[in-house]
Amino acid sequence: MLKFFNADKKNSLKKLEKILNLRKNNQKIQTSKVRQIIYNVKKRGDNAVINYEKKFSKIKTNSKKLKFTKNEVDLISKKVDRGLKKAIDLAFSRIKLFHTKQKFSSFKFKDNHKNELSYKYTPIENVGVYVPGGTASYPSTVLMNCIPAIVAGVKNIYLTTPALGSSVNPAIIYAAKKCGVKEIYKTGGAHSIAALAYGTKSFKKVDKIVGPGNAFVASAKKEVFGEVGIDMVAGPSEVSIIADKNSEPDWIASDLIAQAEHDIFAQSILISNDKNLIKLVNFNLKLQLINLPKKNIASKSLRNYGLAIYTKNKKIIADVVNIIAPEHLEINFNKNKQILKSIKNAGSIFIGKFSPEAMGDYIAGPNHVLPTSGSAKFSSGLSVNDFLKRHSVIKITKSGIERLGPSVINLAKHEKLEGHANSIKIRLKKQ
Repeated sequence: MLKFFNADKKNSLKKLEKILNLRKNNQKIQTSKVRQIIYNVKKRGDNAVINYEKKFSKIKTNSKKLKFTKNEVDLISKKVDRGLKKAIDLAFSRIKLFHTKQKFSSFKFKDNHKNELSYKYTPIENVGVYVPGGTASYPSTVLMNCIPAIVAGVKNIYLTTPALGSSVNPAIIYAAKKCGVKEIYKTGGAHSIAALAYGTKSFKKVDKIVGPGNAFVASAKKEVFGEVGIDMVAGPSEVSIIADKNSEPDWIASDLIAQAEHDIFAQSILISNDKNLIKLVNFNLKLQLINLPKKNIASKSLRNYGLAIYTKNKKIIADVVNIIAPEHLEINFNKNKQILKSIKNAGSIFIGKFSPEAMGDYIAGPNHVLPTSGSAKFSSGLSVNDFLKRHSVIKITKSGIERLGPSVINLAKHEKLEGHANSIKIRLKKQ
């Protein structure tokens, strides 16, 4: 089931990079199509959004109501059963508690010339949250994207999810209501990203767009970046699991499947120093897939992108992880602290056999919106900081400009920026 890869062979790490890049290349789409969608939404507004929604969602509807009314939100929220509401409420409180700890403090100080220098934070005013529909309709996505914005102090949160010609997942509406979302729109796809970025008669123009989506949604976010901020350009989900002879093969198999059932492009990787464990995990994968509702998706993901990487060398284990830079990393290894010290690149890390990645997806507290496709080498998961703007505030005194100004003049002249130099000189002359 998992392709075997021996990382102890010569040039194996370079070969591994090539294998990982094959998956990235398979996800590329024609950006020209996305650009056309964005152009049409900018030009024709709601009409373009409705036409694209009918086309891509394959629905027949005459409805032009692109957002849920307050009455609809209240009625739909009541359809969520008590047990699920309780789970959403618990997840909300745990996620909010964790993100509250992230809040940053502004600071102010005076230097030896009595210049006042400070750094302050203000929240983004309007944020758009994209929540996929269909097979990937998750209330957890609502919580993970809205809660850090709430903690940051974002005034207006707008959410969009496909529901124009079909029923919506009531749990998404309940979670959005709990998060105080101002408006909920009924569409998905690249056209909804464009509508949030540029505004239409129905859609509020936002300052930043967050949330996962398919390749077209990811491409649209990339295209509108600059007009608005975005969280990241995320790809399909990933997990890498470090395991040894002491690991439970059926537990490891279940964690690999949990990731594979997301998407046919999802990637599940086992890294081990024990060949027998790899055999047992493969055996358990076959057993557990038999009764899995999303068997076809998970099987295709594991067959095309699943890997079992073998190495006896602990340093190579860390090197492999740092090359993969996985979205999720489970360390189910006897000496996990030793391994953890060497890990530099990973979105979220789970330590020990009782820490499956699924706990992080829902209820542990840290955010599950994480860097994918190797981007954990330079970026981090969604946090309160993503919804805050940071401002430096500078107040220079008379003695400050007298003492520091000559150095500014020298630097400005060196860079041939006489206008810069003169803006200092003119003040010094006045003294």
